[in-house]
Amino acid sequence: MRIGMVTDSLSHLSLTDMLDAAAAAGVTDVEFPIGGWSTAPHCDAEALLADEDALAAFRGAVEDRGLRICAINANGNQLHPVHGDVDDAVLRRAVLLAERLDVHTVVCMSGLPGGAPGDRTPNWVTTSWPPETAAILDYQWNEVALPYWRRTAAFGRDHGVRFAVEMHGSQLVHGARTLLRLRREIGEQIGANLDPSHPMWQGADPRALVAQLHGAIHHVHAKDVRLSPRVIDVEGVLDTTPVDRPAERAWNFVTLGLGHPGGETFWGQLLSDLRAAGYDGVLSIEHEDIHIDAVEALGHTVQLLDRVMPRAAPTWRPAAI
Repeated sequence: MRIGMVTDSLSHLSLTDMLDAAAAAGVTDVEFPIGGWSTAPHCDAEALLADEDALAAFRGAVEDRGLRICAINANGNQLHPVHGDVDDAVLRRAVLLAERLDVHTVVCMSGLPGGAPGDRTPNWVTTSWPPETAAILDYQWNEVALPYWRRTAAFGRDHGVRFAVEMHGSQLVHGARTLLRLRREIGEQIGANLDPSHPMWQGADPRALVAQLHGAIHHVHAKDVRLSPRVIDVEGVLDTTPVDRPAERAWNFVTLGLGHPGGETFWGQLLSDLRAAGYDGVLSIEHEDIHIDAVEALGHTVQLLDRVMPRAAPTWRPAAI
């Protein structure tokens, strides 16, 4: 395994300063967001695709520091009933940029449609009742999401790129069952971007999730979440409190090791489970802890992963009979 970083984790730094900080911290791989919900502070995909010299300089800035680009990130809602075409254009640029950079993974969301034709806002269904929820899901999956993803997967395949879909709240794909449904319908071009923090706040066990997704994990984000029993015992985990009021929230993203009660032991076990499930790639750190300096948090996270991350191939072999 290798340690990577979502470059938006250090969005306050310039491209060169961000790359210097990543290399100094011990990061080996970087994942560049290019739009959607990101302001793309380090990567102007349109400009790079239009200018070979700029693309070469961008690649050189990464490689000169001994770093590799592990993924392009295009997180947005390409199934949005109003501006989905804008986010779809971002996703397609991500595929084209990945191809030009010899990168084979694009990280994205599944998207979330409206609940019916003519809707202007997405509709996240989280229960099976009242009865109209079944009609909403049928429309979202069969009339919007699956036709879209058949076209998009073919586009990615034509350019040598696979999609790592993040299982995220307020998205059609938000857990193992929905990720595997999309993969079953579309094919192995679709896999998971496993961010353990999201199943944690939704009440799932990331280790059980990894086992369920055996062979279907394309990418991993290293991110932790701290639950607040004081709030959850009253309100549950669904929470619309803004992130700048953390004391009132049911859960908050935190630096790796400061959230899950298993601490370092949990992360070591999770990485072992990932290897057993067929994943031996990059662990891409995504810093969203509002209580700590991002560069300092990056250092802490790298140190934790360094202690528990399997690097070399396993040496055990069964005894000869």
